[in-house]
Amino acid sequence: MGKLTLREILNYQPIPSKFGTSGVRGLVTDLTDLEVYCLTMGALQYFESSGKLSVSAKNQNNINIPVACDLRPSSDRLVKATAKAIIDAGYQVDFQGKIPTPALTFYALQHGIASFIITGSHIPANRNGQKANRCDGEVLKTDEKGIVTHVKRVRESLFNQPVEESIFDQIGMIKQEFGVSIPESNNAAIESYQQRYQDVFSATGLKGKRFLFFQYSAVGRDMIPEILRDCGAEVIEVGRSEEFIPIDTEAISQDHLLMLKQLLLEKQDQGPFDAIISTDGDSDRPLVIAVDRGGDQVNLRFIPGDLLGIVVAEYLQADSVSVPISSNPAVQEFFANKGVQTQKTRIGSPFVIAAMQQALNVGFKRVVSWEANGGFLLGSNISVNGGLLKALPTRDAVLPILCALHAASENSISLSELLARLPKWYGKAGLIDNFPQEVSQKILEFFKPADEKTITTEFRSDQIFVKDLNDQILEKGTLSKNQSKETFAKRDLLLSVFTGELGFSQIKAINTLDGIRCFFDNDEIVHIRPSGNAPQLRVYAHARTQERADEIVSQALKEPDGILRQLQTLIG
Repeated sequence: MGKLTLREILNYQPIPSKFGTSGVRGLVTDLTDLEVYCLTMGALQYFESSGKLSVSAKNQNNINIPVACDLRPSSDRLVKATAKAIIDAGYQVDFQGKIPTPALTFYALQHGIASFIITGSHIPANRNGQKANRCDGEVLKTDEKGIVTHVKRVRESLFNQPVEESIFDQIGMIKQEFGVSIPESNNAAIESYQQRYQDVFSATGLKGKRFLFFQYSAVGRDMIPEILRDCGAEVIEVGRSEEFIPIDTEAISQDHLLMLKQLLLEKQDQGPFDAIISTDGDSDRPLVIAVDRGGDQVNLRFIPGDLLGIVVAEYLQADSVSVPISSNPAVQEFFANKGVQTQKTRIGSPFVIAAMQQALNVGFKRVVSWEANGGFLLGSNISVNGGLLKALPTRDAVLPILCALHAASENSISLSELLARLPKWYGKAGLIDNFPQEVSQKILEFFKPADEKTITTEFRSDQIFVKDLNDQILEKGTLSKNQSKETFAKRDLLLSVFTGELGFSQIKAINTLDGIRCFFDNDEIVHIRPSGNAPQLRVYAHARTQERADEIVSQALKEPDGILRQLQTLIG
């Protein structure tokens, strides 16, 4: 009888991790040490084979791999599993502590070394993830197939290993005798990240400004207030929590605003505030809320990330901007006649990074991008305020915060007055949690055109115009009778939930680049899209008033019979 293998003694069903829009995420119960070890070892092997482990070809066997994590309760264990794989691969662990994702990435890029961050960003505490970065930047979609192949090989090898030789037990955890101790963290990444902003923002740029910083469980809750103070601001910290709280800065609710307003009012006796500042869990997405005062009244205005990005791009004098398709239409409208290239991409940092690289390849010099969640990416070094702002092609929360606050301060206006200069488009986002991913995919597949080249289907009376990724017409009125009938039927199904009673007009176009994006005759836009790595169905709405955008999202999320639930019943 042969020796038992690890696969044969496992008393649970292993769940392979999958890539989402950016990195790998899953339930903590599924992210066993075994899975995290496989992810790390597979990524390292791919980086080795593709030359993306280190910029320097020398001393490949004496490399310190930077690692960091967020404040989730599961992150400490996942860091140890990651570290074990790095050590077993023949490298050393350069643990940078619990710091923002962009701080770790910037540090690794400056050293030209691949890195790993353990974070689930804004998703609930029962989930977590790992994000690997190449030595020259984020893992792109073109890398994922290669990484998955290596991860599969590692998994099969470990599963087929004799029990006596395995470092894992029957529940997929590293046996105690094989565990590793995480070295003490140093401040190198923190110092490098802070210096990036000190190089271009004056120590008095925000003098006289007062901000309330909502700490909760954001990993940058200590560092970012210090960066603001480095610019001369007064910062009052509130709301610190030792329990992990998930907050999606892309979907700030009225309840969130009421809670933050209460925290502000409790500190108001110390003086007026100009804004409330925070980030998401791993501090790569900003949260900026304008504080408007009128007599005894205090009003808060949440600044959506896509509008915040416009302010930042203008402040940096960008000549090329790339944004995901879910972004506010104000982006293209604002830059339309300013000689600035604008590109629309699928949702996720790998896609906007690819678009930035294309812009750099054709000669653009001040290249930026951002996502609807506000995470800002800088594709090139840019001269700012007489200093050099170094490129950071990954989501960053601090740069958009600083640029927006400085733009308002330098113009001697409030943040709300700064936003008033933008085109009058308003956005709102929201989501339904624990929405079955298989149902979300079924909804997407239902509306996906048969011809994969078709990105936009445009309806004009009884004609259908089919357009490609570049908005060029592929066919005009040439769909077969059955295809036309089916396409109109799909539009009519959408109109059965986007009804006139709810204030919707006729659907004039449907874009399926990334989700289902419906354009209505009255200029309203509704975009439905599943999360890439969590059982969540998101909705984005854009309208000419904030009240209408808020109303659309409310109608979509209403339980138990809102628009999204109706689609689930009709299609799922």
